[in-house]
Amino acid sequence: MKSLLSNLKIAVPDKIYIKDPESSSLGKRIIEHSILLIDEIGFDNFTFKKLGAKIGSNESSVYRYFESKHKLLLYLTSWYWAWIEYQMVFSTFNMPDKTEQLLRAIEIVTKSIEQDDTFTHINEIVLNKIIINEYSKSYLTKEVDSENMEGYFVVYKRLITRISDIINAINPDYKFPTSLASTILEGALHQHFLKDHFKSITDCNDKVSPTDFFKELTFNAISK
Repeated sequence: MKSLLSNLKIAVPDKIYIKDPESSSLGKRIIEHSILLIDEIGFDNFTFKKLGAKIGSNESSVYRYFESKHKLLLYLTSWYWAWIEYQMVFSTFNMPDKTEQLLRAIEIVTKSIEQDDTFTHINEIVLNKIIINEYSKSYLTKEVDSENMEGYFVVYKRLITRISDIINAINPDYKFPTSLASTILEGALHQHFLKDHFKSITDCNDKVSPTDFFKELTFNAISK
């Protein structure tokens, strides 16, 4: 996996940024430290001025890459989903059995994240925490429809479609493959959040993972 990913660039829709942060050392520092700072103080309290102070650069230098902190959040979330998509594609590529493909896909999109040393400027464990806590803020906006038309959410939607296609291949008569696929993706974030903050309203804990739950939920649904 690492050797394959090392030859690939995680592709983020280019309309999200002004200048590709992967194209310079400053851009990579902006991404690295924005992840750490958002995790530290939360997205609502995050500003480019605070980020500039963290990286020892002017606030204006951040604006050369992103026009707003909303666009930066869109970049981080798109990068995360593209990273998850690469893992899912490579892990399921040589699996002829569709049931095994679906089990593996569910594992990848619902598991607890481990650090990937391929991308040294991105802490995927911390980024996952941001996705769990802040992802909904990237689309719960008045601009969501226009941004969707611009392709800002294409990676997220493509990942859901990949899972939906596997479900449909297993049971073509199942009526709700896309709804189920999007429920797996969104529900996993929610169950991880509940497990960390509202333990009394989830069955997920140290012994039962969101992966366990969504495997059972999925196969109970599509086997009927």
